[in-house]
Amino acid sequence: MASVNPFNLSDSEEEAERRPNETVDTERSPSDGAPGPPPGNPFSPPADAEPPSLLLSSNRTSPSGEGISASAAATSAMAGSAETRVSVDVIAAQLLRDQYILTALEFHTELLEAGRELPRLRDYFSNPGNFERQSGTPPAKDQVLGPGGPLNRAGSISTLDSLDFARYSDDGNRETDERVAVLEFELRKAKETIQALRANLTQALSNFSFVEPIRPLEKRALNFLVNEYLLKNEYKLSSITFSDENDDQDFELWDDVGLNIPKPPDLLQLYRSCGTPLPSPRDTADVSVGVDFVDLPGNFCNLSQTEVVQELEYQISLLNNEKQNLAEQIKKLQWCVLECMSVLLSPAFQQALLSFCRMCSDSRLGAEVSRIADSEESVMLMLGRCLPHIVPNVLLAKREELIPLILCTACLHPEPKERDQLLHILFNLIKRPDDEQRQMILTGCVAFARHVGPTRVEAELLPQCWEQINHKYPERRLLVAESCGALAPYLPKEIRSSLVLSMLQQMLAEDKADMVREAVVKSLGIIMGYIDDPDKYSQGFELMLLSLGDPSERVVNAVHQVFIPAFAAWTTELGTLHTSLIPSLLARIEKLHTQGEHGLDEHKLHVFLSALQSLIPPLFAVVLQNAPFTSRVKLHGDIPAIEVTRFPRPASPLQDVATIIGSREMLSALLQLYDHQLEHEGTTGWESLLWVVNQLLPQLIEIVGRINVTSSTCVHEFSRFFWRFCRTFGKIFTNTKVKPQFQEILRLSEENVDASAGNGILTKATVPIYATGVLTCYNQEEDRKLLVGFLEDVMTTLSLSHAPLDSLKASFVELGANPVYHELLLTVLWYGVVHTSALVRCTAARMFELILRGMSEALVDRRAAPALITLCSGPEFSVRISTIPAFGTIMETVTQKELLERVKMQLASFLEDPQYQDQHSLHMEIIRTFGRVGPNAEPRFRDEFVLPHLHKLALANNSQSVENKRIDIATQLFEAYSALSCCFISEEVMVNHFLPGLRCLRADMEQLSPEHEVILSSMIKECEIKVENRAMSDPQGSMSIASSLVGEDAKTKFLSKMGQLTTSGAMLANVFQRKK
Repeated sequence: MASVNPFNLSDSEEEAERRPNETVDTERSPSDGAPGPPPGNPFSPPADAEPPSLLLSSNRTSPSGEGISASAAATSAMAGSAETRVSVDVIAAQLLRDQYILTALEFHTELLEAGRELPRLRDYFSNPGNFERQSGTPPAKDQVLGPGGPLNRAGSISTLDSLDFARYSDDGNRETDERVAVLEFELRKAKETIQALRANLTQALSNFSFVEPIRPLEKRALNFLVNEYLLKNEYKLSSITFSDENDDQDFELWDDVGLNIPKPPDLLQLYRSCGTPLPSPRDTADVSVGVDFVDLPGNFCNLSQTEVVQELEYQISLLNNEKQNLAEQIKKLQWCVLECMSVLLSPAFQQALLSFCRMCSDSRLGAEVSRIADSEESVMLMLGRCLPHIVPNVLLAKREELIPLILCTACLHPEPKERDQLLHILFNLIKRPDDEQRQMILTGCVAFARHVGPTRVEAELLPQCWEQINHKYPERRLLVAESCGALAPYLPKEIRSSLVLSMLQQMLAEDKADMVREAVVKSLGIIMGYIDDPDKYSQGFELMLLSLGDPSERVVNAVHQVFIPAFAAWTTELGTLHTSLIPSLLARIEKLHTQGEHGLDEHKLHVFLSALQSLIPPLFAVVLQNAPFTSRVKLHGDIPAIEVTRFPRPASPLQDVATIIGSREMLSALLQLYDHQLEHEGTTGWESLLWVVNQLLPQLIEIVGRINVTSSTCVHEFSRFFWRFCRTFGKIFTNTKVKPQFQEILRLSEENVDASAGNGILTKATVPIYATGVLTCYNQEEDRKLLVGFLEDVMTTLSLSHAPLDSLKASFVELGANPVYHELLLTVLWYGVVHTSALVRCTAARMFELILRGMSEALVDRRAAPALITLCSGPEFSVRISTIPAFGTIMETVTQKELLERVKMQLASFLEDPQYQDQHSLHMEIIRTFGRVGPNAEPRFRDEFVLPHLHKLALANNSQSVENKRIDIATQLFEAYSALSCCFISEEVMVNHFLPGLRCLRADMEQLSPEHEVILSSMIKECEIKVENRAMSDPQGSMSIASSLVGEDAKTKFLSKMGQLTTSGAMLANVFQRKK
């Protein structure tokens, strides 16, 4: 019998199908289940049959692979029983049971187009849970499943016409395939997570009570049904208005509600069935098929790999957003469930009951506590409101703990007024912040500046600094000064070079606190490091000079450590370091010489010269960076390490040449090429070095020749400058470029001894500066020999030409200050001791006095004292007399008894040997030496040797017949007694030597100077009174004239008389000349 297609029915057959006995089957709801076919039904597959495969290609939609329609499939399914008529619901149930999902979908679509919607298929395809079920989730125990079990995710089955042959080509890129696989896995996991969230939501909604308020998801479901009702009944305007009022919901898709249940019947059916009981969930069967809708279009195989990746990434992002929204809804539902599980009370009773809880929400703090922030913005608003009330109540020692809160709030707060208030609180957080607290605030300001950018720093932070620029507490002004430097990198360049620079300049000129000006100078240095306006050079130069002239040493140190290196780096960038900055300083030094008719301003010279000294490292860096060999620098390979003593110790890291260059490796490579260039290739084409050799050095040497050699300060400053200059530029440069220029000027050959030009230059400061600044740079044997030879030649030349010895003395004083050179100087002096010329020996004897101070006693005993005694054994009295100051210095500085006895015996021989009785110059030198060393010498030496011999000399001077000699001796005695009057003298020595000596001196003064006689008489009278008083009270006591003055009037009279006169020998001699 021919098979009959049950779907190809006539109208009469369709009417017959709607008979009452079949209505139940065709309109059965999904909750009624899918009754299984009878045992002999051909639609039931055998038990051992495999689940049918499902093709998901673009043109294969039916299980048969032929692209047949659902009607054709039904026809083939009914081929064996033409007489039996099967309801469409049974066919739908069988398709779903056997997992012919796409066939069932097409069947559902054709039924919809025919106007015959089947509830089973509608409910199945409207439930997203049927397509997102986790593959490992077991079915419910009462769930009716097909023979294939729960629907697992089906992979795409590639057919011949859907293959992308480029993907499987030999040279295809497998990385994209792996990326697609990873993205498909992520998409699957995201959908599984969403399915779990939907299940949780559905379970949370299943436990409800009729008395609890509506839940959010219930509201969304009802909204969907209401909108559906409005549309079906032509209430279109109402539907539009209703959609606008619920703009957070998509009324086109039931899936947007977010529940894992099929769409319920419309409102009309719900209303009609409201009186009938709902079927039990146990009677329902959930048939789920795990088909991924992404695979349904079947067009991925026709897309490129990049488009597939992009599509999958987009799907994952959408699913992640939905997952986050569902998680938030679950959280809210959990709170709703907890609230609904509470005891059902009337609102009034509940409010009355809760009133017994002691809460306060009417105050400011209570309102803040009861209103918990639920977003980042609300948190910032809350902190902005609360911090002004918190800060005043925190201990001052712990307020820095609030800095992170204040800064974060100020960064993120939306209101400018509140941000300004918070930053004001930050700068006023601590009344007088210490170093650690200021550092914390500065760290916060820098973090704030990095976060908000230059515009807000200018608009919000700088006004806070400006407000406190004149604060009464120096710690607050110090914070402002430090903030200007710390914020410099984060400010607009126009503000850096204008407003901030003006603020710092004002503080440098007006602030009275040293620590504030020190911070200002450091911040100015940072500003100079970031400034890029060439017009500000002159202002920077004036600021440098102003800060160098500051009276505070710490401010000046900050200038050398920070400001000058930063300013030099900027001028290097501008190309004006050696063309403008250094020449400007040299011009100011020369101007000091031209204006210093009454003496050079040593302070200004120190200011300018110290600035030049700080510019030596950047100048050397410029020479290296502009050398001809810079293109040959190689940083790989064996680069020798730089010797520790190669450069002078820098005052700060900014003056380290390695820091200026960039690294020690780069500097080492450049130094290696630098020395090779100087030694073998010369300086041709090396403009920066030629400027140093041909312009800078000659100008400096000329300036040195004009300074006063007797000014130890000037000599020391220039010596230090040349020492650092030569050590920085290196030994080869010093030997080949610096020393030849000095030697050409000094001309130390023997035939030039009597030349006036040679003698003239040897008396200038060029000698000590060359000796101490250039020849001492390096301490190897050949360098020491060169220094010794130079000093010997100068000593010989000056002595034989009867030239002043000031330049030699300056050299010995400068070198003698360093104990390292004591042995070397003694070697030079021994050369003079054994010299054949008495003039050279006299010079050597006088030089001993300059170096004995600070020399070790062992060296004095071993080398100095024997050399002096050797000089005393010579025949020339002038040489012997020249040794007396040196012997006096030994008595003043040495404590070794044996050595003191030897010196005492030598001085006694000068005083007691008859051959010296008529040596007026010797007596003058001894008295002068006693007056100089007496107050500092050992008391026993003073009491037993100095004062008795002064008494003898004063007594002998009374009988001096030659008036000029008498005047000279009286002058020196007055100075010596004036110095010794401040010493504590025993009563015995006072009576036996000091008073008699004063009386002898007064006898000379009565004839030569009555004014000085008054002073001496006052001294004698007060001393006698003191002796009498001490004799009655304490015969063993000691006294001094200065402390023995009894009456205040006597003190005033004595001091006024001493003030009217000078102890200078020349002035006293003039007084005596007027009285003759």
